[in-house]
Amino acid sequence: MLSVSYALSQGGWLSLALFALVGAICYYTGKLIDRCMRADESVRSYPDIGQLAFGPHGRRAIGVIMYIELYLVAVSFLILEGDNLDKLFPGATLYVAGCRVQGKQLFVLVAAAVILPTTWLKDLSVLAYVSAVGLVASAALTASLAWAAIAAEHGFHATKASTVLNVRGLPTSLSLYFVCFSGHGVFPTVYSSMKKKKDFPKVLLISSVLCSLNYALTAILGYLLYGDDVQSQVTLNLPTGKMYTKVAILTTLINPLAKYALVIQPIAEAIEAKLPVAERGLTRVLISTAVLASTVVVASTVPFFGYLMSFTGSSLNVIVAVLFPCLSYLKIYMPRSGVHRFEVVAIIGILVIGVCVAVVGTYTSVHQIIGTF
Repeated sequence: MLSVSYALSQGGWLSLALFALVGAICYYTGKLIDRCMRADESVRSYPDIGQLAFGPHGRRAIGVIMYIELYLVAVSFLILEGDNLDKLFPGATLYVAGCRVQGKQLFVLVAAAVILPTTWLKDLSVLAYVSAVGLVASAALTASLAWAAIAAEHGFHATKASTVLNVRGLPTSLSLYFVCFSGHGVFPTVYSSMKKKKDFPKVLLISSVLCSLNYALTAILGYLLYGDDVQSQVTLNLPTGKMYTKVAILTTLINPLAKYALVIQPIAEAIEAKLPVAERGLTRVLISTAVLASTVVVASTVPFFGYLMSFTGSSLNVIVAVLFPCLSYLKIYMPRSGVHRFEVVAIIGILVIGVCVAVVGTYTSVHQIIGTF
């Protein structure tokens, strides 16, 4: 959500049409995942869909891709926490065992300490309530940007030098838009945890519409306020010391705290399933702790939030959210004559779009990451 204003600045105002297209595509592929889940009662996870559609090779391939994607999203959560807390409390320093820890690295560690207990939870219904707080926090961030727009003394930058369309920036823009709708990897886990599974399509539609409206409003406000100077996290543009800045950052920090455990849950479960141990409770705690510790190390060394999100969106989110659901649905239902011709044409069009975004977006984001060294 924080990078959506940056995405708009990269692609220009007309890229909002692409944002709407990405949202519609991801909603549709979410429905395809729902249908794949209903195809067989034994399907309970994303790799299970791969198993049903393509056999053991499909399970392994989608498992590896999905877990890498979720891992990078978890890393981005910690980077976000470190960057924004460092802006809120500049110059903070702490000595641990004689070692000086400060700035972003210090707050990554603090965030990890707060998140750690939530990663030990097994019941996802508890995480659902925590994630609901995250939805409120997203709305509060948008409200804070509106507050900043009203209180701004410098006016709207983008009204003076706005970009209608920047073709060179579209790969980055599209990649970041896909990040906004990157929850497909955990859809099967959420679906399996629901008491009323038949309500999943309704929940998917409502959440997609609300998130799209919130993202779009945040993108427009951030770009209007800061124009082409908007940073990869819009909260970093807000002036230090202002009340609305503190509100925006504090509410921003809630989302990663709320969603981190949900994101790494499939990773921890996959590792746990491979270990032949009797005491599952202690094993789950140790695995979750180890995964969190590794993301702390990566987050402390990776400085480029926007480029990481762009790479994740183009190379991994597109595969998990677009390519794999479409291919799995066709493989499962076409032999059963359950796919109409029009739907086949639409899915092929979506696959073409997905491949183009994945190839061009990945090349662009990797080139940008290499350029930072």
